[in-house]
Amino acid sequence: MFNKILVANRGEIALRVIRAAREMGVKSVAVHSTADSDAMHVRMADESVCIGPPSSQQSYLSIPAIIAACEITGAEAIHPGYGFLSENAGFVQVIEDHGLTFIGPTAEHIRIMGDKITAKDTMKKLGVPCVPGSEGGVATLDEAKKLGAEIGYPVIIKATAGGGGKGMKVAQTAKDMERAFQTARAEGKSNFGNDEVYIEKYLTTPRHIEIQVFGDGKGRAVHLGERDCSLQRRHQKVFEEAPGPAISAEERARIGKVCADAMADISYIGAGTIEFLYENGEFYFIEMNTRLQVEHPVTEGIFGVDLVREQIRVASGLPMEFTQENLKINGHAIEVRLNAEKLPNFRPSPGRISQYHAPGGLGVRMDSALYDGYSIPPYYDSLIGKLIVHGRDRPEALARLGRALGELIIDGVDTTIPLFRALLEEEAVQTGAYNIHWLEHWLETNLGEA
Repeated sequence: MFNKILVANRGEIALRVIRAAREMGVKSVAVHSTADSDAMHVRMADESVCIGPPSSQQSYLSIPAIIAACEITGAEAIHPGYGFLSENAGFVQVIEDHGLTFIGPTAEHIRIMGDKITAKDTMKKLGVPCVPGSEGGVATLDEAKKLGAEIGYPVIIKATAGGGGKGMKVAQTAKDMERAFQTARAEGKSNFGNDEVYIEKYLTTPRHIEIQVFGDGKGRAVHLGERDCSLQRRHQKVFEEAPGPAISAEERARIGKVCADAMADISYIGAGTIEFLYENGEFYFIEMNTRLQVEHPVTEGIFGVDLVREQIRVASGLPMEFTQENLKINGHAIEVRLNAEKLPNFRPSPGRISQYHAPGGLGVRMDSALYDGYSIPPYYDSLIGKLIVHGRDRPEALARLGRALGELIIDGVDTTIPLFRALLEEEAVQTGAYNIHWLEHWLETNLGEA
């Protein structure tokens, strides 16, 4: 087991990793920008190192600064959290070149799954069902139009190196293809430095279902069921639950085994999430995230496991603590993402927290790095916390979520708390009868925001 690890992240996820390390008797090192000197993850870690000014490029994305922090403190391994450098294969290679351990998958697996076309081709070969679409990149508009006619409209054009909803455009008909094709390429170029795109069939009313997988890097892998992440705004998840309200036990076992077998075949190590669109009883692979997900707590809630603890254990060379046979679902869990944003337009709302009170009680978990008097800096993502609830079944979890939202106090900045209070009143949310387009339609109707 490691003696000391460095957490190359900030906010609630950095604090999450630090907590797991402390319970394991492993010392932690926090890195931070000058804007985060008073952040909770800095206060809670055993050691901290300032790695640069507020700009992410000069701090949390500075590989030399992070490696130097390891050398200064004697940290043996790096946990990347999510975002920032968590899926940067070059970062992993540099870590290994310096004799350190990356708490996550190999650089090769990150490269394979980071390129959407290569990932899709790999998954097809591993027997994972995929969305009908182009076999590779689409270089010209004429080729795009021909594929659109063959696949059948609507289609979606996606940047090969895309992510976070950027570089994705829908062509409802052949007339829309030129605009969608050129826009997706331009967004791919400006956001990721790569204008290559590919084309897939656009499913009209799918759900977003993702399978949590975990591998030991030695040919053994398991799945930990699915999460339904269909409530999204501009391709960004805001509400996640497990198990999915539309997935049967038989479907879960079937697609879970396909995913676990695929990860075993490539000797995947650590946590990963295989994401699908689900429609009419069929699963279609869209991408794999080779890291811990923001919504991992709902999986931890229904299985009673600590995924971060397991990441650290496996990276240190220890065997996985669980097998497929002893992973049993217990109850239902829901997570809502709390952002410092002003409704109805979701504009970032940084500022000073004048009062903070976290909800508590049975089955309530609040993952946040907030505290009274904390100033949310304007330089980073607006996510300020995650409220997770667990109940014996879905109705109890929904009731518990409503109660917890009523107890939660975050004063001084605008937040998305009112959005979730309103959503809990909606029949579609109460029954689970929603798809990936439902929330945007609801926002347009109720808030005038699409």
